[in-house]
Amino acid sequence: MKSAASAPGDYVYFRSQVPLHRISSVPPLICIPGIAGTADVYYKQIMSLSMKGYRVVSVDIPRVWNHHEWIQAFEKFLDAINVHHVHLYGTSLGGFLAQIFAQHRPRRVKSLVLSNSFLDSKNFSAAMPWSPMIHDGPHEPFIADAVDFVVGQIETLSRDDLSSRLTLNAAPASVGSLLLSDSFVTLMDTNDYCAVPQPLKDQVGERYPGARRAILKSGGDFPFLSRPDEVNLYLQLHLRRVGVEPKPDLLQGAAPTVTPPAAPTMGRRAGTTPAALHQTVEDPELARKAQAHTSCRCRREVVLVITSSTMSRRGNHRRSVAAALALSLFIIRVAAPLKI
Repeated sequence: MKSAASAPGDYVYFRSQVPLHRISSVPPLICIPGIAGTADVYYKQIMSLSMKGYRVVSVDIPRVWNHHEWIQAFEKFLDAINVHHVHLYGTSLGGFLAQIFAQHRPRRVKSLVLSNSFLDSKNFSAAMPWSPMIHDGPHEPFIADAVDFVVGQIETLSRDDLSSRLTLNAAPASVGSLLLSDSFVTLMDTNDYCAVPQPLKDQVGERYPGARRAILKSGGDFPFLSRPDEVNLYLQLHLRRVGVEPKPDLLQGAAPTVTPPAAPTMGRRAGTTPAALHQTVEDPELARKAQAHTSCRCRREVVLVITSSTMSRRGNHRRSVAAALALSLFIIRVAAPLKI
């Protein structure tokens, strides 16, 4: 994990001000990352949308070994935090898992936002064991910074966590028909290079012809980090379109305005700076229930050594993605504007 000195200033601010919050019964937007990501990669969405009165939950993919286990683990997680209906935002593998869950638990999913996602894992299965996690090539500076941040997050994951995600990405599976209307689906893709081939993204567009399209000219694999302002705007438009209205009145309990410490921000544009801080409430019981319901047994071990290359504005460098100790259950980062 990167040290505080090298992390983006807005991320340091986020980590210092956004602990676990109590979750209300309002259907939240739940963000699901891809292989190369943790719950923290959506911190720009949490900071921006929560200040507008939306409820956002970011999760880690649990250590499961097939898609049936994923469905069960995610459903138990929702039960543990007392959330029945959800709006899902998934990128890459996260988008695939969001569709799988919507297919098998249609009454729980109110809408989908899919970014650089796919419908069938057979292409990745055929490419194993060298299926790409991050596109390796020359990047624009703000995309290189996003890649650099995500690589730092990958270093916090254990070998088993990465093995589980690669297994989910390559295990034979495809998304069947959804009961969800296309009008409740938004497709948000980048128009430049990413690890998911363009033909696979085109298949998603063909499956949901009535979905709203949000095309980003660039952004790479992680537009939520490299193009946060545009992504946050599209997420806000999607939520409004499917009937989710922000609750700015719940911000009345916020603390006085605080300016985060000066530090370099990710990309060429400054990160979102919240206008006020939320009062936060830690809920040990919620954390205990989530841990009890989302832990799962590791039934097989896949030995993998994964290396990723990144290029930053400080020059080309190669970084070995080392496996470190990490949690094997969902890490919840919740931004819920509370009325204290």
